[in-house]
Amino acid sequence: MAHARILCRSLIVLLLLVTPRPAEAGGRFAALESLARQAVADSVFPSASIAVIYRGETVFHKAFGRLTYRKTSAVADTSTVYDLASLTKPLVTASIVMQLDERDSIDIDAPVSRYVPEFSGNGKERITVKNLLLHDSGLRAHRFFIETCSTPGEVMRAICEETLQSPPGEKTVYSDLGFITLGRVIERITGRTLADNFYTRFSGPLGMRSTLFNPPPSLSGLIAPTEQDTSWRLDRPRPLVHDHNAALLGGEAGHAGLFSTSGDLVRFVTMLMQEGRYKGKTFFSPRTLQRFTERHPGSRSPGWDLRSIGGPSSSGNYFSERSYGHLGYTGTSLWIDPEKDLAVIVLSNRVHPTSENTRIRKFRPELHDTVVRCLGSDR
Repeated sequence: MAHARILCRSLIVLLLLVTPRPAEAGGRFAALESLARQAVADSVFPSASIAVIYRGETVFHKAFGRLTYRKTSAVADTSTVYDLASLTKPLVTASIVMQLDERDSIDIDAPVSRYVPEFSGNGKERITVKNLLLHDSGLRAHRFFIETCSTPGEVMRAICEETLQSPPGEKTVYSDLGFITLGRVIERITGRTLADNFYTRFSGPLGMRSTLFNPPPSLSGLIAPTEQDTSWRLDRPRPLVHDHNAALLGGEAGHAGLFSTSGDLVRFVTMLMQEGRYKGKTFFSPRTLQRFTERHPGSRSPGWDLRSIGGPSSSGNYFSERSYGHLGYTGTSLWIDPEKDLAVIVLSNRVHPTSENTRIRKFRPELHDTVVRCLGSDR
């Protein structure tokens, strides 16, 4: 009996030694996981997939929630496909321009009308490619083109007939019209579609197998739904993309339309963090990346948003002033901090079932602060 009691006590001591304390039970990113689960419970979004890349390693990659708020809905995982919305701007459009610039196929200081002659007129002949990248072209922010247009050609004609809201270079106004035009510039220069350019230059070589425009019906079960469109009045089927103008443009545009997974984006972001290189292949030089992520007035670089100096940021309180990134209307975001060698990818479908849900505005900075604290890099 005495031997049994001794053995029992030994087992208890052993269990106490190997059982994690409550603070350690969830591991290094327990606070991040708790925050994400609470966000689902608070209806910040039905689902989200989050990846953290730190010092060359993917140190966190996990999905939360279900594709919709229904309890019978499929559980999200890291292969769930999300509508990236405006992440299309830097990932597709600006990245292609970076390659074209490096290979002397485009001069970003040249007027847009050099590549799209019909764009000139009403003062737009002074707008350069760089103005479009920096969102200081003077073009208005947005137009609901379906009110006056029925085809992609009509949309481009409407943009070419636009009058300016301010002189080029004078004022920063985030403009979808500018990046729609950049998509057309790329197509004119290369003679290929935006989708073909992106696949040939980036998604194909990087092995991004679930990254594409206009995902086919075979992927429908893997795609996180967004918002039901009640204003589509055309007699042709509506492309899946949430953005209305991108749908009118056929689901493929310079400002929106790309779908992807967090796993695929880890590859692309790792390439950026490695100064344009990935697994022995060079996509652009470190100098090109530096030029296209350097700060210009208005807290922007050519194609990327930058962390505001001295003001609030969706990247939270700890990312450095050298950080660059972008947000997507559907609930997506990407921030890269070269100083910390840190990147955070967040994909969500916060617009399901309605885009009136804006709780993600509070969640984003809190998420990034939590990531940095989990890594112990908040000092």
